[in-house]
Amino acid sequence: MKSRWNYAKVTPGLYEAMDTVEQFIVGCGLERTLYELIKLRISQINGCAYCLDMHWKDLRALGEHEQRLYGLDAWEESSYYTARERAALAWAEAVNDLRDGHVSDAAYTAATNELSAADLALITLVVAQINSWNRLAIASRLVAGTYTSTASVA
Repeated sequence: MKSRWNYAKVTPGLYEAMDTVEQFIVGCGLERTLYELIKLRISQINGCAYCLDMHWKDLRALGEHEQRLYGLDAWEESSYYTARERAALAWAEAVNDLRDGHVSDAAYTAATNELSAADLALITLVVAQINSWNRLAIASRLVAGTYTSTASVA
């Protein structure tokens, strides 16, 4: 598959706007590994090959274990995610799936057992952001496998 275009080249303002939101999220206090797990999980659901490659590589560079990456698409049945991660992943999936037109009260109540209102707001922004990135990558047919991670364990 050949890429259709490169957003950073053809519309640098668009890329810069997206990057500004990205930098806010990175600096907001949400754990980096959790942030990347959410991006990887939503990219799995959305079927974005480029983003799957990117976030898998970033998580590995951050020291994440292969078992947790392989098991992510079955996180509900996997014992190696914390209660906080499970709540965040459940909330992210609920926010990502709006077929019923809303995020249910049950999803919200379950999430608040482990996550603060600020956490929920930030995770919701992460979902909105990765959905935008997924759609941009899918529409332009960014080629999976070309990404090199710059992430590192701090």
